[in-house]
Amino acid sequence: MSSHYEVVAIASEKAHQKEVCLKDVEHQEQVRTIAVNMSRQIDVFRDVIALVTLFFVLKKEKPTIVHTHTPKAGLLGMLAAKFAGVPVRLHTVAGLPLVETQGFKRRLLELIEKITYSCAHKVYPNSKGQSNFIIDHKFTNPTKLKVLGNGSSNGIDTSFFDPKLYKDHHIKSLKEKYKIPKDDFLFIFIGRLVKDKGVNELIKSFVELSEKHTNISLLLVGKYEEHLNPLDKETHYQIFNHKKINHVGYQNDVRAFFYMSDCLVFPSYREGFPNVPMQGGAMGLPAIVSNINGCNEIITHQQNGLIVAVKNYKAIFDAMEKMYLDKKLFESCALNARKNILEKYDRNIIWKLLHKEYMFFEEQLKNA
Repeated sequence: MSSHYEVVAIASEKAHQKEVCLKDVEHQEQVRTIAVNMSRQIDVFRDVIALVTLFFVLKKEKPTIVHTHTPKAGLLGMLAAKFAGVPVRLHTVAGLPLVETQGFKRRLLELIEKITYSCAHKVYPNSKGQSNFIIDHKFTNPTKLKVLGNGSSNGIDTSFFDPKLYKDHHIKSLKEKYKIPKDDFLFIFIGRLVKDKGVNELIKSFVELSEKHTNISLLLVGKYEEHLNPLDKETHYQIFNHKKINHVGYQNDVRAFFYMSDCLVFPSYREGFPNVPMQGGAMGLPAIVSNINGCNEIITHQQNGLIVAVKNYKAIFDAMEKMYLDKKLFESCALNARKNILEKYDRNIIWKLLHKEYMFFEEQLKNA
């Protein structure tokens, strides 16, 4: 977008992984950045401070378009943009935490979504399933919603996530480093190690499967978030003590880990339009995913992976065993994995569609 506009990126000083800070984004994307600290949790005092700060930033910058992402930045950003008189206000819905909540907190999160959408001129759910959810729950007028292309917030850089960039001898040394037997069938999970990502069910399934089949391993790439949806104690124990489970923590570059693996397992409870299955697919991996928004749009059952019931460890067990034993299915899904991403989710497709949206609103302003 820097080819067409002056772009300013506003976010918290540090991402939730802590390894990534806003200056890294500024350097990588070559755009000006402004730090406004926003809590991912509900924190009225900090949220009010962030809202006021955003308002003054926007009054000073006078942007033509404000485009927000994530629930908290969406709420604060859309409110601040409306109060500041920003002429074009757009919001991307990349996930709905309320799906896994109940009671008062659920009602509060629903209200937050409604307020965010009411302040926006256009809302972009990043999956068709998510769009249907918003319509079914009457969060906003359906005419305000639009899914770009086949879904996704930003698409995938298929030239970056490309298995041709890696060689087998690099992977051999990496497997030796993490003590993964070279002939093991390697399952991989990438994401935050929290309950909502289905990690409890994944570990239980793998432990039982490893008792039946000895030449399989599981690689976990991601960081614990103990303050958000902590894992069961038994899951913690198995991660640290099972000889065939390898936890490598958060990684800035996950491509080599995808390349050294055979199958992605991503049994999340909720997603908007997850990047991990797209990244894995671009790297040629078949995937086992839960039957939720986004995942069941990226993966077509028995074509580029398997779709399983949510929160069902037995279904995950059966799918992992099937992918391991059924070589014909595995090879077919692996063959289709990258092709599917290239055809539907290359990031240039999403960028062009998003630029069209920006130009549409620009034209409206000129004609107003």
